[in-house]
Amino acid sequence: MSVEARDSGLQPERTTLAWRRTLISLLVVDLFIWRRWLSAKSGAGQVPTGIPGLDYQGICALTAAAATIVLGSVVWVRSRQLHQGADEASAVLMLASALSIIALGCAAVAAIALGD
Repeated sequence: MSVEARDSGLQPERTTLAWRRTLISLLVVDLFIWRRWLSAKSGAGQVPTGIPGLDYQGICALTAAAATIVLGSVVWVRSRQLHQGADEASAVLMLASALSIIALGCAAVAAIALGD
């Protein structure tokens, strides 16, 4: 028996759409963290950096934004790779996405824990 080449069909498009839906849900988490930071009472939990508005909630918001930007970049790169026919994601992309998701999760948990 001969082994035929695997026909990917619409798999790259489905994978790209799934990543985009995931990115949209992460943006919603980002918006909740930013909303929490903007509605937090000033003065409580101020970090001694001298930067106005940079408190612990602000650090959570900035971490969440950075993680979402990294994940957006990973989604964009991986979508281009899938459309060009690449089968496997590189180890760098997988590590970047895993670390970004962990950072975003930690920022969300910290924002909740720091709540009033």
